Amino acid sequence: MHTVSANGASIPALGFGTFRMSGPDVLRMVPEVLKIGFRHIDTAQIYGNESEVGEAIKASGLPRGEVFLTTKVWVSNYKADNFRRSVDESLAKLRTDYVDLLLLHWPNEAVPLAEQIESLNAVQAAGKTRHIGVSNFNRALLDESVRLSTAPIVTNQIEYHPYLDQSVMLEAARRHGQSVTAYYAMADGKVFKDPVLADIAARLGRSPAQVVLRWLVQQEGVIALSKTVGEKRAAENLAVFDFALSEADMAAIHGLARPDGRIVSPDGLAPAWD
Repeated sequence: MHTVSANGASIPALGFGTFRMSGPDVLRMVPEVLKIGFRHIDTAQIYGNESEVGEAIKASGLPRGEVFLTTKVWVSNYKADNFRRSVDESLAKLRTDYVDLLLLHWPNEAVPLAEQIESLNAVQAAGKTRHIGVSNFNRALLDESVRLSTAPIVTNQIEYHPYLDQSVMLEAARRHGQSVTAYYAMADGKVFKDPVLADIAARLGRSPAQVVLRWLVQQEGVIALSKTVGEKRAAENLAVFDFALSEADMAAIHGLARPDGRIVSPDGLAPAWD
């Protein structure tokens, strides 16, 4: 598995995401993807499946240190006392003393950002997470987080797929020595019907999903999250490190971006996007 280096963290470039994945599917799929070579598992408090993720990692038989595990603190837990308690609850559910990466899940103006970052720093200092980061932050929030944090912020997990230009956020992350972790890579299934992606995939003997995941991990400092409830598709998604896209193919995929390409922007959570 290739890794991305970001502010002292070494993060597997392809992760397995568990958003909207039921407990039984987590228990079935996480041991399977770890068996075939995935080493990065992503969950969150709000997903409601941390317990199953923890059970599945244990069931895999892999030593804890071989799995890069990410979870995210939900916005209702950002007050300092709630933050620490919620992290302890997450660790208990995940059956581990620490996670590798702990993220703020969405911005929340109801709690000062300084308080949120201070809590992140505190749980890292306590050894409950190896690294810290943010998710769904715009450039201004990312810059302010870096200014406020005594510990390095290693990633910003954001929506990123061929239909959404994230060059502004990529530049911001690189300026700070951070990675970008891309979620919704398949754009809610839109990539499977795209003729440009289909043409590239056919020429390379790959699937559109493989082309998109390769496009992501081939970019400097980008980590891609994949998600599937099918064993065959999981193996296919993992097989993106034995080929490369040409500069022309990369440019053609970048060219699919459009102004209305964003899919995830929930009212009450989303910031003013760049």
